Amino acid sequence: MTAEVAAVREQLAGAARAALGGGRRLERAERLSGGSKKGVYRLVLDDGTTAIAYRWDDAENYWPAAEGDDDLADPFSPGLGLDLFEAAHARLAGLGVRVPAIRLVDRDGVHGPSDLAVVEDVRGESLEALLARDRRAAAPVLERLGEALAAMRGHRAPGYGKVAVVDAGGRSHGGSCEEVVLARAGRDLAEAAVRDPRIARARGRLEERLSELAAAVRPRAEHAVVHGELGPDHVLVDHAGRPTLIDLEGTMYFDVEWEHVFLRIRLHDDYRPLAAAGLDGHRIALYLLAQRLSLTAGPLRLLDGDFPDRALMAGIAEYNLERALELAGGGPG
Repeated sequence: MTAEVAAVREQLAGAARAALGGGRRLERAERLSGGSKKGVYRLVLDDGTTAIAYRWDDAENYWPAAEGDDDLADPFSPGLGLDLFEAAHARLAGLGVRVPAIRLVDRDGVHGPSDLAVVEDVRGESLEALLARDRRAAAPVLERLGEALAAMRGHRAPGYGKVAVVDAGGRSHGGSCEEVVLARAGRDLAEAAVRDPRIARARGRLEERLSELAAAVRPRAEHAVVHGELGPDHVLVDHAGRPTLIDLEGTMYFDVEWEHVFLRIRLHDDYRPLAAAGLDGHRIALYLLAQRLSLTAGPLRLLDGDFPDRALMAGIAEYNLERALELAGGGPG
């Protein structure tokens, strides 16, 4: 065991005792796969009790650093840190949305140098796994997820941006959600063009299409609660069949269409039970192309670092690159 691994285990052991009660010993800490911005560990104590630890530390973040990463006034800056997690957790729980219960938070270095949270271990499978195994069994879970989305959609905020920022009275950059999305799409397009010649060749066509779509969007003054990356891998199913949202730090007040575009991309035909009435088709069109570009540039950027599951990221980038080119007209180039 290296000194670094031993230090992480010591931090987790102390946090586990504080969160779950003394007289128990941490038997093992299992680092769970999938986390790219923070360390996610299952804590297993000697009496069989389990919990999940989130550890925010630079060493746990696979994403290459970029300018503006720490600018919380940018709604799309990385969702990192305990403050964002707690604010999002409080907002969602207040709306009746099922989220893992918090057992302990440590931002003061009591158990180690990294911000840390210990939460309930929801031991059921993910919605993604359930859909792959038994679509019929997933139907009532999707219905309940639709209810949660309706509660999020029904909450209105006068400003857009990260929950922690808006609830504290702060303001986000830009003049509107669509303006922020257009600016982000431009950055994603530029980054993807550097990394893939097909995007570079189609850059002018993509820029023109983004501008056309953005010009058709009409102003909006109120915004709803959106998770931001609500794929089926970010929904766990508890023992009672209730959908439980995880990876909460990116939760923000934004156009609800942003959430539903992402859900459609990730769920395909299984999205139908979650469809909402009254969505703005112009926003849907703009956000669909923007998200395809984001899901191209993001994985390509992640591959600049040492993210372990490289084939997965390369596949995500390739699929979304082809879809982005189709949306711009002319098909894959």
